[in-house]
Amino acid sequence: MALYLLPNLLDDSLDHDPFLPPSVGEIVRELDGFIVESEKPGRRFIKRFIKEIQGIPVSVLNEHTTAEEVDLLAAPLQRGERWGLLSDAGLPVLADPGARLIRRLHGLKIPVHTFPGPSAIIYALQLSGLSAQSFTFHGYLPRKPHEIEAFLRTLPKRHTHIAIEAPYRTDRLLQSLITHLPHNTQLSVAWDLTLPSQGVRTEKVSAWRKESPNLGKVPAVFIFRGDDEKTYSKR
Repeated sequence: MALYLLPNLLDDSLDHDPFLPPSVGEIVRELDGFIVESEKPGRRFIKRFIKEIQGIPVSVLNEHTTAEEVDLLAAPLQRGERWGLLSDAGLPVLADPGARLIRRLHGLKIPVHTFPGPSAIIYALQLSGLSAQSFTFHGYLPRKPHEIEAFLRTLPKRHTHIAIEAPYRTDRLLQSLITHLPHNTQLSVAWDLTLPSQGVRTEKVSAWRKESPNLGKVPAVFIFRGDDEKTYSKR
């Protein structure tokens, strides 16, 4: 009786051996079922370790899952089974809805175990060169220009801020940050992490404004940090 938080690759075209510990494959072959963010990517992950997956229970947990459905997901574990929780990419719970299930299992006294693995958020922070002594992960920022401008103005400068966006909106968010952040803010963008096309650029917003690349539809992480304790409302 336990839930195992399974790390996933940042891109499923990659070989898993360099990124996932052998213990992940070992436990995958022993589990009774899987809870995934999306069914097709989840099944592709399972097939890395189990060639014949027909008959293996696979349930979906996403942003549309209700509290009643979370209770249903917990039911097999209450019966003594062992299941795995899998995000579409990276580590479960970070930027996906798995935390709701884990909170429910804590209330039921069901053990939860985790494994080391890839995280775009942590990789980008490590590679950025910006301070990680204090940072906040904001997830997805507001989409409308006036909303993102208002949001940025509430943030403290002497703090590192991390955000993500859907790949098809990568360039839009980059342009919003370049437009609305003060010129001396350090802005780091990391894209295609762990792929041969990986790139990381960390410069002041003033430099981004002089030369702003078109990244295209790529997965990216955005990190920025100001130079004093004031909020971005005063430039």
